[in-house]
Amino acid sequence: MNQNELRARLLRIAAEPHSDAIVYGDDVLATLDGPPIPAAVLVPVVLGETPGILLTKRTAHLNQHAGQVSFPGGRMDDGEQPEAAALREAEEEVALDPRDVQVLGRMSNYLTRSGYRITPVLGLLPPGLTLRPSPHEVETVFELPIDVLLDPNAPQRRQREEPGRRGVYWVWPHPQHYIWGATAAILVHLAQKLRALG
Repeated sequence: MNQNELRARLLRIAAEPHSDAIVYGDDVLATLDGPPIPAAVLVPVVLGETPGILLTKRTAHLNQHAGQVSFPGGRMDDGEQPEAAALREAEEEVALDPRDVQVLGRMSNYLTRSGYRITPVLGLLPPGLTLRPSPHEVETVFELPIDVLLDPNAPQRRQREEPGRRGVYWVWPHPQHYIWGATAAILVHLAQKLRALG
């Protein structure tokens, strides 16, 4: 898929009607002790000759989700819109200038077992940006190629035993990084929508 076709499909996904309802991931509602915490992530699609999805690996010393692969993002401030939160967090985490991001719109919310309601915000980036990971939050920045994202056989379902239930989650292949959890699930959702528009 070339960058023009990718841009066109992403624009169509972002233009779909959405609401604040949890559209997927709501199987964890019963495990939450209180209302979910609003959060937002930027789903940065790097255009160019070989498009990819920009991802980060969090540092190992963080209190939550240490060492995990994630999108740039985090908790929303009171009264903050998801787009503003996603851009703010991306600037804090990897020094991504908001002026370099073409914000397309939102995807469906995702609820995590850790109690966050994540709003993914689609954004386009030009290739070749110089990013500087925050040493406190981000260990490294890398890309998942679009051709991997579009391969329906790439993501795999894995199981793990949890108290009182068996957990099932998605994992994406990458030679250096383990992409799983909410990040992997959002990527699966995006991949399904991109393929459906083909």
